[in-house]
Amino acid sequence: MNSDNNIFTVILSCPDRIGLVAKISQFFYQREMNITDLDEHVDKENKMFFIRLEIDRSGAKNKNFKKDFDNLALSVNANWTMKKNSEKVKLAVFVSKQVHCLHEILWLTKIGELNADIKVIISNHEDLRKIAEEYEIPFYHLAVNEQNKIEQENAQLRILKDNKVEGIVLARYMQILSSKFVKKFENKIINIHHSFLPAFKGADPYRKAFERGVKLIGATSHFVTESLDDGPIIEQEVTRITHKDSLFSLKRKGKDLERKVLARAVYLFAENKILSYENKTIIFD
Repeated sequence: MNSDNNIFTVILSCPDRIGLVAKISQFFYQREMNITDLDEHVDKENKMFFIRLEIDRSGAKNKNFKKDFDNLALSVNANWTMKKNSEKVKLAVFVSKQVHCLHEILWLTKIGELNADIKVIISNHEDLRKIAEEYEIPFYHLAVNEQNKIEQENAQLRILKDNKVEGIVLARYMQILSSKFVKKFENKIINIHHSFLPAFKGADPYRKAFERGVKLIGATSHFVTESLDDGPIIEQEVTRITHKDSLFSLKRKGKDLERKVLARAVYLFAENKILSYENKTIIFD
């Protein structure tokens, strides 16, 4: 009988060669594991192969097959990950004062549309504590300034470790994370930037867009890297504005984009559908 505990996802990347799909499929067939979903992509320019499979192992002869699959991966010089679909990804949400993105993530998690477990909310301000309490999620206020940044980041890292956090969502967290912090969560920190990157990087992008007189504004969710607003892009969306829009109405429209774009990025992360490669992302169906 099928159950969520028997469904898991494998993501693999390696140099492209003939017969990879057949080789991987044969591996699972021989162990009586059913491939219920498969999405693959070949980067022809860089000659790289990428594949995501969902596997049902309810009828498997040998459920301890990781070692065998690791040998297969070694034979084709592949990197791979495996995750049980029933396991919710453990997330921390970092916030400052704005609430729209936090509300979206918490609500979608509560109604079961995000395969996530929000372990903690961490903020450099007290403003959103009440919302965390309403959702019964631990809230940590760690004010950050130039003098205590290292100390407070170390405290954040201790909280994340204690709660076994696997990914971080920056829901309009208005602080720049240090290189040390980012390296500990490489390709696991999801940010929302309130512009259609690479346009209007850095602070106050709505005002910059308004002053430039653009006709489209956007929002971008991306992984955080050491370079500001320059990490692999996960999701983007735009909306049209006109000369009639004020800076206030432009920001209002932008906030709607932000919450939707960030939520979609978190969904893809929780469903194990993102693979980062060469400062880009492959988003599997």
